[in-house]
Amino acid sequence: MNTPVLARIPILRQFVDERFLEHRRRAAANAGILGGVLAILLWYYEFLFEHRWDWPLMTVALVFVSTKMALFAWYRFRD
Repeated sequence: MNTPVLARIPILRQFVDERFLEHRRRAAANAGILGGVLAILLWYYEFLFEHRWDWPLMTVALVFVSTKMALFAWYRFRD
């Protein structure tokens, strides 16, 4: 396995380890999930209370859900 790019920088070498990279991966995953859920909730609010379809939000929500389901299937059958 290659050394991470951040670990090659002499000043950062002492701070970058497996735990740091795992925390960064988790933070990015959680931020993506939160963004997708927020888009779904905003679309749902617009649909219920404003009585209109917000197509850009619906598109973001559908992309989020379809990507998540595709990755679930990918990891299920590849592991």
